[in-house]
Amino acid sequence: MDDATWQAEQFERQRPRLHAVAYRMLGSRSEAEDAVQEAWLRLSRSDDDAIGNLGGWLTTVVGRVCIDMLRARHARREDYAGTWLPEPVVSVDDSDGPEQQTLLADSVGLALLVVLETLTPSERLAFVLHDMFAVPFEEIASMLGRTPAAARQLASRARRRVRGSPTVPDADIATQRRVVAAFLAASRAGDFDALVAVLDPDVVFRVDTGSRTRPVPALLTGATDVARQVAVQGPRFARHCQPALVNGTAGIVARTSAGIIAVAGLTVIEECIATIDLILDPDKLNNLLLAD
Repeated sequence: MDDATWQAEQFERQRPRLHAVAYRMLGSRSEAEDAVQEAWLRLSRSDDDAIGNLGGWLTTVVGRVCIDMLRARHARREDYAGTWLPEPVVSVDDSDGPEQQTLLADSVGLALLVVLETLTPSERLAFVLHDMFAVPFEEIASMLGRTPAAARQLASRARRRVRGSPTVPDADIATQRRVVAAFLAASRAGDFDALVAVLDPDVVFRVDTGSRTRPVPALLTGATDVARQVAVQGPRFARHCQPALVNGTAGIVARTSAGIIAVAGLTVIEECIATIDLILDPDKLNNLLLAD
């Protein structure tokens, strides 16, 4: 086996982990692919003999590429109208087969990705690599040009932000699906009282339309305001909806003859919906990874 073939095989073994890191860093599957591809290009131009730990080297490269991409995105975000939401991963199969189990294992909830988006790039890197992938702070510090103590502090700040937000859904998928089914039924009927009953009193409803004119407010909070909005818009919109797994948790996908028009990730906590993340951005829907 020549060096180029060996290098390519080793990289492909690392690819799933690298993509998982990049998706959690960027909240975008397409951008995550770009970050992983950049790591491959840099590896192909590097001296193999100078790389002692290939997995660690590639993780460092992907981490630094993601930080650069986040900084560039934050600069562009000043012109973004409305709420930015991640690119979702969706399955519409109701079975619990291997594909769905993989989706559950590999996905990270939209609500958590939204919170991660509020962190600085350095905080996000420290939290993602340490808390999700058990990378030592010494290695994270070298990526950031900080001391290990500073990297630990970055992760601690990020952890407090994450713990202060409703990001961890009920563990039982069957319970999540039952709550989402009740929400869909109430939406189709325009039943305000039934909607209030299934929503957390402090529910947060976020909408990402991309560059399109917003048909609903980009952000609503509180069960009364959210239920009022859904009761008005729901009967027309919900007839196109069906249950789905969205980033590993119960959610909704809306389809017409023209294709997918919306995806909603719902965070069910204590049998009530705590967050609704509605994605209408056509660019994100076009990039959708859909497992039937």
